Amino acid sequence: MTRAYEHRHVVLFQETNLVGNVYFVSHLAWQGSCRERFLRDHVPDILAELRDGLALVTVSCQCEYLAELAAFDEIAIRMTLVEAVQHRIDLRFDYVRLRGDAEQLVAVGHQRVACMRRDGERLIPTPIPAGLRAALAPYGADGAG
Repeated sequence: MTRAYEHRHVVLFQETNLVGNVYFVSHLAWQGSCRERFLRDHVPDILAELRDGLALVTVSCQCEYLAELAAFDEIAIRMTLVEAVQHRIDLRFDYVRLRGDAEQLVAVGHQRVACMRRDGERLIPTPIPAGLRAALAPYGADGAG
């Protein structure tokens, strides 16, 4: 089984719609939160690189919804590395509802991130920083990213 970086979240009323279920864009925001917490926990030096012109550009983001979530549901967002090639990182996010010892997969998301370097007004593809590549490696299917 692939190791996953896990971020836990409790659904709040502000993330639901008038019907009472989670508004669909919340899942995408949770992907971003999970990714940023991973960077904070495993690649804290990335901030200096971002200040020095590195840009982590979300190229695509998607989510497939399998079951509804409601206020006060506890979920785990589990991020795994699908692939890291040249300047591109592909991530998978499994959204799992937690109820006691039971788990239910409620959504699956994907995100593609491009590592870019700022050059004036332009963004130029740049290799994945070594620290980021090393931090992601254990979360890939083969452990090597």
